[in-house]
Amino acid sequence: MTEELHIDPALQPRPSDVSYDLDKALSSVVALRTNIAEDALTASLLGTERAGHAVVIRESGLLLTIGYLITEAETLWLLDNHGRATQGHVVGYDQETGFGLVQALGQLDLPALEIGSSAALAVDDEVIVAGHGGRENAIKANVVSKREFAGYWEYVLDEGIFTAPPHPYWGGSALLDVNGKLCGIGSLFVQQALPNAERNDGNLIVPIDILKPILDDLLKFGRRQSPPRPWLGMITTEINNALVVAGLVDGAPAEQADVQVGDIVLGVNGEPVFDLVPFFRKIWSLGPAGTGIPLNLQRGNDQLEIVVDSVSRYDMLKSPQFH
Repeated sequence: MTEELHIDPALQPRPSDVSYDLDKALSSVVALRTNIAEDALTASLLGTERAGHAVVIRESGLLLTIGYLITEAETLWLLDNHGRATQGHVVGYDQETGFGLVQALGQLDLPALEIGSSAALAVDDEVIVAGHGGRENAIKANVVSKREFAGYWEYVLDEGIFTAPPHPYWGGSALLDVNGKLCGIGSLFVQQALPNAERNDGNLIVPIDILKPILDDLLKFGRRQSPPRPWLGMITTEINNALVVAGLVDGAPAEQADVQVGDIVLGVNGEPVFDLVPFFRKIWSLGPAGTGIPLNLQRGNDQLEIVVDSVSRYDMLKSPQFH
């Protein structure tokens, strides 16, 4: 259920490095594996077999992970540091933050990590990014940047946490502060951990503070109860200071509206956009899912406006999404 990791022993944390019980804290991180149907919406982009980590946050066996590992999962298994496997089910998933919740269906007998404050983390702070497998699969790192982040899959973090050196198997990993508290969940490997043009390898961590306002909703309903954002199903990238449609999700609103790969996005509802963050935010500002989104596009030598009838991404996902 796990993959072979290769972390330099010099980068692995030692009990003498911290003031808390390191091995106890690391035992709260388990391996997670899911299987997804081949006809699921996310299968072509994320695969039908996904593996990463999840973190115990309640003694009852509630775990926190990164949502892309569990979206549309049909089966879900957890593996602890003693090799014990336990089946689990998806409790909830939040598209806006990227967090996912899992409930173990058997007794884990593992400690829950205390939730800390991501806002309290500062650049240069020492942290540990921990995967399943104890000290050998954890890495000593530093916070190198805290800043806005946009993902091509219609995703924005107001303040992502960037750490370096990178953990080689980051998905669902735990970010621990100097007190051993959980301050975030690993999401991505990035080549620009620092906000400049040079390559700086690191990890993007989703900050724990943005879980707190939605946790009760996820537990009760499987998703936040505010109206869902409009979703277009466009994969948009920044190329040579322009926003370019690089892909389309099959059957999603953008494809149905005849947006085409290679189109250049000039604006939204007549307002110019040049970067992903303002592009997504202008779309979301027009209304909830179901709102018609007027896109100003350039296709070859022609400029055109195409209105995309947005939907909630949740409605496109294959059931069962949640337990």
